[in-house]
Amino acid sequence: MPCPLRGCGGVNCAGAINMTKTVSGERFTVTYILSGGRDDALAAAEDICIEQTVEFPPELIKDDFIRGNIFGRVETFSETDENTFSAEISFAVETSASEVTQLFNVMLGNISLKPGIKIRDISLPTRFASQFKGPGFGVNGLRDILNAHNRPLISSAIKPMGLSSSDFADLAYRFAIGGMDIIKDDHGLSDQKFSPFMERVKMCCDAVNRANSETGGKTLYFPNITAPCREVIDRAYFAKGLGAGGVLISPALTGFDVMKHLADDENFGLPVMSHPAFIGSYLSGSAGFTHGALLGKIMRLCGADIVVYPNFGGRFSFSKDECLDIVDKCRSEFSGFKTIFPCPGGGMNFSNIPEMKSFYGDDVIYLMGGGLFRRSDDLVANCRELRSMVL
Repeated sequence: MPCPLRGCGGVNCAGAINMTKTVSGERFTVTYILSGGRDDALAAAEDICIEQTVEFPPELIKDDFIRGNIFGRVETFSETDENTFSAEISFAVETSASEVTQLFNVMLGNISLKPGIKIRDISLPTRFASQFKGPGFGVNGLRDILNAHNRPLISSAIKPMGLSSSDFADLAYRFAIGGMDIIKDDHGLSDQKFSPFMERVKMCCDAVNRANSETGGKTLYFPNITAPCREVIDRAYFAKGLGAGGVLISPALTGFDVMKHLADDENFGLPVMSHPAFIGSYLSGSAGFTHGALLGKIMRLCGADIVVYPNFGGRFSFSKDECLDIVDKCRSEFSGFKTIFPCPGGGMNFSNIPEMKSFYGDDVIYLMGGGLFRRSDDLVANCRELRSMVL
């Protein structure tokens, strides 16, 4: 029997009946940064159109439907710098199967293995994007929970790894008494023997609730639920049952769709904070993603309400421009998704708060760890000082 790749349109080589061939005409667009000379960059753009869709020699495909609809299309191609080019490539929304996993596969599947290809931006048609819920709370929703409007929020982490659960609970209590808006587990705290997950979460929830009852505050505790796949959801619901105010998750470890699943789950209904552990290789060199595309738009698409990342000038290598890119992608219009909080950390201290206030404005969560402990031996007073500085 004739092959549909050569245009028979009715049956395939095994004689099975084809699905009806229909597309909406809507296409999502990915902006790629391509490194190299002009000819090589243009060839890479054209290769993306095939590699990310049919992954088949295009000259062997005679079916007009596939050629006209399924192939990617280079919509724009321009030079942005010496040996650097920008290509906007569109794909039929149907290629994504309305699954975030397949959407990412089309965006950067096989070509993630090729050098000199980096995603700078993503644009989704509004009707297509409506199939993805995005952040459940975002900036406004989290402010409503905390009753904290028109000011930055402050956060810290219980650490270091190796303390007992009762020690962590004592830290959480003092943070809450000092007026922290959000207290999170350090991302390295899981289910270690010195502080088992269930024990730690119960003690910390109790400690924060006790502090809130004493001060009238609304501090939220976010335990780390990053875990093997069979455990993530159970840990999330366990934390919710004990009164946790949200959860911390590292989506590069668990899978982005796991974070999205929690954010989409109306029965769960707690804010989600993403952590960048294991994500550095996605941002390195001339491949992967720009900082804003991944830590802004991808995190929003997958339901993060807060995105943690290293601040400029700290112990990591993020620049001001890279941080600004993240902030822009957290706050700018994106297919109707809620805006989310950038949460810079990783080397914050009291001396750089004035610069950060000027840089970030009010819609930000300042995450201070070691700098808070270095200020003085009085952790409660240090928290109160930080709060007064960001107001």
